[in-house]
Amino acid sequence: MTASKDGAKRKRVQRNMPISRSHRDSFKAILRVVSGNFLEMYDFMVYGYYAPYIAHAYFPSHSDYASLLLTLVTFAAGFVMRPVGAIILGAYIDHLGRRRGLLLTLSLMAVGTLLVAAVPDYATIGVFAPLLVLAGRLLQGFSAGVELGGVSVYLSEIATPGHRGFYCSWQSASQQAAVMFAALLGLLLHAWMAPHAVASWGWRIPFVIGCLIAPFLLVIRRSLQETEAFLARHRPNIREIYRSMLANARIVLVGTAMVMMTTVSFYLITAYTPTFGSQVLKLSQVDVFVVTLCVGLSNFLWLPLMGALSDRIGRRPLLLACTVLALLTAYPVLAWLAAAPDFGKLLAVELWLSFLYASYNGAMVVALTEIMPADVRTTGFSLAYSLATTVGGSSLAISQWLIHVTDNKAAPGLWLSFAALCGLIATLLAFRQPHTRTMHRI
Repeated sequence: MTASKDGAKRKRVQRNMPISRSHRDSFKAILRVVSGNFLEMYDFMVYGYYAPYIAHAYFPSHSDYASLLLTLVTFAAGFVMRPVGAIILGAYIDHLGRRRGLLLTLSLMAVGTLLVAAVPDYATIGVFAPLLVLAGRLLQGFSAGVELGGVSVYLSEIATPGHRGFYCSWQSASQQAAVMFAALLGLLLHAWMAPHAVASWGWRIPFVIGCLIAPFLLVIRRSLQETEAFLARHRPNIREIYRSMLANARIVLVGTAMVMMTTVSFYLITAYTPTFGSQVLKLSQVDVFVVTLCVGLSNFLWLPLMGALSDRIGRRPLLLACTVLALLTAYPVLAWLAAAPDFGKLLAVELWLSFLYASYNGAMVVALTEIMPADVRTTGFSLAYSLATTVGGSSLAISQWLIHVTDNKAAPGLWLSFAALCGLIATLLAFRQPHTRTMHRI
């Protein structure tokens, strides 16, 4: 009995031991921590990819536009819960530890995915169908509110000296693996199943797959150890965390504007591409899924490269260059595409926007961890990211609405230009002092 208790105690101690700073141990920790980030983004992507089918199943209407818009608004509703999750779960992580919080967020995400995957359609249970789907999206949004922040802060705290940008870039790179995996599943579904079968029930398969991989990812993440940086500092209580958040409200707002460029560009070039390509540009489903797969691969390659480049030249030059380029080119390239849409043009435009997104995000994520005070780093990062994502995650609905009211297929470019302007102003504010970059050392 005593030996059993001693063994259990040793396991608890080992879990709370500071992690090694060696490259090998840090690489293993990266794989473990981003596994949950993969599931979160996978769930969001498959909802965006299969929005037209979800619209038919849960939001039937006499108008295809109204049905699709309701589906995209429900997609955006998940982002409304992100700030709530950031405040509640972010404080939990800053007080009790990175490891415990990341296990909790993954568990909540898995429950939300199961709920969306298992709900019968509107014809079977009536109004309860869209309400349950909405509940699943809200739960996913609540957990996602701190998932990105928790992962980013964990990576920044285990990074070896001089490589923080490279390490943090793998938070976003894992999302691109989810984009590619979801797009590949879409290609396989349309290759193996008849269109009516995909529309009827086949679109549920990716959601079921997400449910099946969740337990495996949870096992992987359980082996995470607490970060040395967290164990070495004062652990603020909940009251201290919220008091510090109020005192640093300006930093959070600047961070929110910085993230706008990332969230709007990301959701436009990934989750919205299948709907935009098939419903607006009238291209084939195979074409738009191939383009989405290529975008995910492009993002995956550029993100760590640009994260590493930001370690060498600084965050500010990359952030400024990308926001200016996006501001100047977003609408013109989409107007060129909309004038005579085809597969080649869609691929070229999406890859250009992918380069801008990945280059900006490679520097932005680590910059956001650096400007946040250390004692509320997870809460501050998560709240800024969640507030921006509440708006940026609505890009699918906003873009569809803009196209409808302006009768302009290139209108999403105006929305992206606005986000780029937010990012440009925020970057100038965040880095107006020479010492800003090192203000809040890990």
